[in-house]
Amino acid sequence: MAAGSSEKAPLLVNTEDEYGDGFLASTYPKEAALALPNERARGVCSLSAGKPREEKLNDSIASPSAIPSAGHTGVARQLRVQDNIVAIFVVAFDTHRGNIVEWCQPEDVNLEGVEFKAMASGAHTVVSDFIYFRKDDYYGLSCFENMHVDSAEERGARMKSVGILATTYTTLYRHMQFLENQVRHQLETPGIYTQLQAFYDDRKGSLPSSRELSGDNLSASSLSPAHRGGALSPPPSEDLIPNMKITHPAGCFAQFLNFFGDQIFVLWKYVLLQKRIVFFSPPPIGVVCFRVYCACLLGAHDIALSSGTETKPFFYINIADIDMLESEVSYIACTTEKIFEEKKSLHDVYVDNQNVTAHTTNLKEMKKLNAMDREKFNKLNNQRQDMQELGESREIDDDHLFATFFLDQNNHIFQTLLDVSTSEDRALTTDHMKAMGLDPVGDRQFLMDLIELYGIDVIMMVDNPCCPV
Repeated sequence: MAAGSSEKAPLLVNTEDEYGDGFLASTYPKEAALALPNERARGVCSLSAGKPREEKLNDSIASPSAIPSAGHTGVARQLRVQDNIVAIFVVAFDTHRGNIVEWCQPEDVNLEGVEFKAMASGAHTVVSDFIYFRKDDYYGLSCFENMHVDSAEERGARMKSVGILATTYTTLYRHMQFLENQVRHQLETPGIYTQLQAFYDDRKGSLPSSRELSGDNLSASSLSPAHRGGALSPPPSEDLIPNMKITHPAGCFAQFLNFFGDQIFVLWKYVLLQKRIVFFSPPPIGVVCFRVYCACLLGAHDIALSSGTETKPFFYINIADIDMLESEVSYIACTTEKIFEEKKSLHDVYVDNQNVTAHTTNLKEMKKLNAMDREKFNKLNNQRQDMQELGESREIDDDHLFATFFLDQNNHIFQTLLDVSTSEDRALTTDHMKAMGLDPVGDRQFLMDLIELYGIDVIMMVDNPCCPV
């Protein structure tokens, strides 16, 4: 059973719900004119198995009125941002050659390895999926579908993915429904790429310079809010949440919290320490891509720090990425390949379903929940309960609440540490730790590692629990 199957509801992306019935026609006028009627009727990229497509669509649709106006403001602003789509492609499974790139635009684009990113290992076990991934300096999104066919040559199944590459992942969600419609089109009428070509001609972006594709520029566009060049990013309600809009009945952070429970504060510490984290799950992998996204947001803050780098969301990875991962010091990714569990040199933390495994003594100690972790968890749940009693829109406001909770928590920790570092004695006391929401004993090693990582000049005055007071 897939890891995501134990959750209450699948994580979905539904462009129609956010922008109304006319969104696709207005956003994709050329493609809409070329589309078949039955293609326009389909819409949600679902992870739920065992239901007809129409039933899944009806079950997952949310009321547009339930989406807060702040979300609309953020989305409207982002719709004005240039997509910078640099490639579009079709990946197919060939019974003789395996995964192949069947078609792409531009024709000379380097898509080496994309055939194994866009169609995850083990994809033949599911009917449909979506995959976020990273290819060199670009981010990609693909929609996969597996259709039964009466063909001995194809061994009874036709499997394809349709995907795009862009310079940032924050706008990819806009095209989720188009890609899902197109993968069905490619399965039913193979070899006709008219709509894909029209899409690319309309939305192709100029390739950025090597400077624009540097790590700093990529991260600035993909993981707000962090301090960039002396300016602060917009608040989470306008910047963080719309980047990967999730439909009802469950929000992204809500499911993340429900799935991991109080272990979310163990993951939070690992993310703040910029550890290499791999989430494993059998297909479908789309829901786990959202866990990567949520985990990255656990480390968001607005404070300017002289050291430390932003955690990179790599999303889906496979064995072809092993050489690349060997040189990475910090990342968060997901995989369907169990071999990564054995490759302990490639990661610091391995998450299989709800089982979190750390590899060093210090990280193993941080897995033990302390009183302050439970207090923060209870505080977060109490805020959710208060919001529910006020009759707020639960799932979207949950996302806002969680993002703001961790943003404020991280800001408070880093600001306190910086304030202490500029004080006369630079002494960090037990009272400081309690004020930051940290356990003076249980979080001592975590705080020491955090101070070292970010190069903050303070003197720990907290008693070592191994020594008598």
